Parts: sequence; structure tokens; C-alpha cells
Amino acid sequence: MSLRQLAVAGCCLLGVTLSAEAQPPSVPRIGILSLDFPDNATCVDRVRRGLHDLGYVEGSTLILELRWAKDRPDLLPGLAADLVRIKPNVIVSASGPSAAVVKNATTSIPIVLASSFYPVEAGIIKSLAHPGGNVTGVTHFTPELMAKRVQLLKEVVPKATRIAVLRSPGQLQDLVVRDMDAAARRLGAELQPIEVGGADDLAAAFDTAVSGRAQAVMSTQGPFFWRHRREIAHLAIKHRLPSLSGEPTAAEAGALLFYGPDVMEGCQRAAVYVDRILKGANPANVPVEQPTKIDLIVNVKTAKALGLRVPQSLLLRADRVIE
Repeated sequence: MSLRQLAVAGCCLLGVTLSAEAQPPSVPRIGILSLDFPDNATCVDRVRRGLHDLGYVEGSTLILELRWAKDRPDLLPGLAADLVRIKPNVIVSASGPSAAVVKNATTSIPIVLASSFYPVEAGIIKSLAHPGGNVTGVTHFTPELMAKRVQLLKEVVPKATRIAVLRSPGQLQDLVVRDMDAAARRLGAELQPIEVGGADDLAAAFDTAVSGRAQAVMSTQGPFFWRHRREIAHLAIKHRLPSLSGEPTAAEAGALLFYGPDVMEGCQRAAVYVDRILKGANPANVPVEQPTKIDLIVNVKTAKALGLRVPQSLLLRADRVIE
């Protein structure tokens, strides 16, 4: 080989080497599964904000694969399977019902819970401190939280012996009703669970509550009850039923009481778990985080509309009073 040919070959080899070194590392791909609609993606938006705050740039240093069930739980398994097929680095469950579905779809891809409740009872993790398997993240709702909600409602309506509970179908909703019912019985009341399959069922659900002699009303938890918090609050006032909700901004929408964690803050915290896993953390060894702050909001305006006097002791404990 001539000197010129050697020089050309050397340059070509050097070019290949430099080109290989110049290639950026593989961009992480994050799957996000939500029961919600794209135009109502509050939790997903907060996950994105959390990732942005940690320095990730969507489309550049991070690729998001979003899947929406649009309030159709029956679509979740197929969407989860679709995410598993593309083999993302992490899958984020952005709604309570999607957690178990994603867990059933993969035992190898790390899963981060952005919005979940009862993950131990649902068989998603072994324990909060030691999740085991491929799942970690944030959980918002506990048996103690559900019991406290009943207690607070009884403080405002101490004579209530029958409390209607609006619930969606599903095993997780069964667990919420179970814990609310146990608390109600300890306080001398009984629950009247009323299943609500969709928005068209709400008016009939309140008619059922009234005909069943309910003296107050609560709801379980989930995207459906958040989307329809205003309608539920207005129907409760219309039927003169004191109401308690755990959905964000429900008290602002007219519910008498709100008691619960900031679910959206938990969604944003999920980004920290994604970041830790991308940096090598094993989800089996990362404790599931519980809320550190639970807020109580009282809507005195609604109390006046219902002819109720909220105990001063409750007002003093409230984080916010709407007048």
C-alpha cells in the first residue's frame, strides 16, 4: 500500500472513531400511562414539570411516550402492553387504576407510581419501606386517611347515622369503602355505597342517596370524581347534603369539606423517582413515599347555605377556611 493510500485509510479510520465518539448516549425513554384525557392531564403535567425542574429537556435529553385511557379502564391493559413493547427505561403510572395494570404487564421494566393508593393491599408492592420487585414511587391514600374523613364529616354532622358514598367500580374502590365503613360503624353510622359508572349517573345517585335517607355524602377517589367535583358539590347543596371530598380544589368548587394530601405534589415528586432510577437506583430498594402533609379546608359559605354551624374547634384546625 502506498504512503498516500495509508494516509487516506488512516484518515478514514480516524473519522469513524471520532464519529463514534461524537454520538450522544442513548436518550432515556419514559412511558407514562394515565386513565385521564390529554386535555385534562394535571398529574402528567406535574410529572413533566418535575422532570423539567431536574434538568431534563423533553425531546432532547428525554423522550416521553404518553398513553391515555380517556376514562376507559378497559383500555388500560392494551395501552400498558403497548408501552412494554417499546421497552422504555421507566414506566410512570399517573393514575391509581393504572398501577396494578402496569405491574401485571411487566416485572422487569422499572415502574414509578405517581398517583396510587393501597399499593400493598393491591399486591403491587410488598411493603412501603421495602417495595421489592420493580415498583416504587408515591402513594397518597391510606386506611387511616379514609377513617379520618368519616370522623371529620361526623364532627360537622354529629347526628348523621347514614352516609352516602359515591364510588366507582373496582377492587381499589372496595378497599376505600371498607375502611370508610369500619370508621363509620365505630362512630355509630352506616354507609350507603352508591356505584357511579359515569357522569350521567350522578343525578340518579343523589336521588338514591336521598331516598335512602342519607344525611351526608362522600366520594371515594379517582380521576372521575376530580373531573366532576363541581357537579357533585352542586348536587350535594341542592339536596342539602353536607359533603366531604378528597379531590383537589373540591372545597373551592363548593364541597363543605376537603381533607387529603396534595395529589399533584405527589405527581411532581414522581419525577425524582424517575431520575433516581435513570441514575442506577433499584426500585426494589427505594421506599414508597407517603404524604407528609394532609390539608383540611372548610367551606363556610357552603355550611351557611346548608344551615350548618361548623364547630369552632374544626375551624381552628383548618388549613384554610373559605368564606
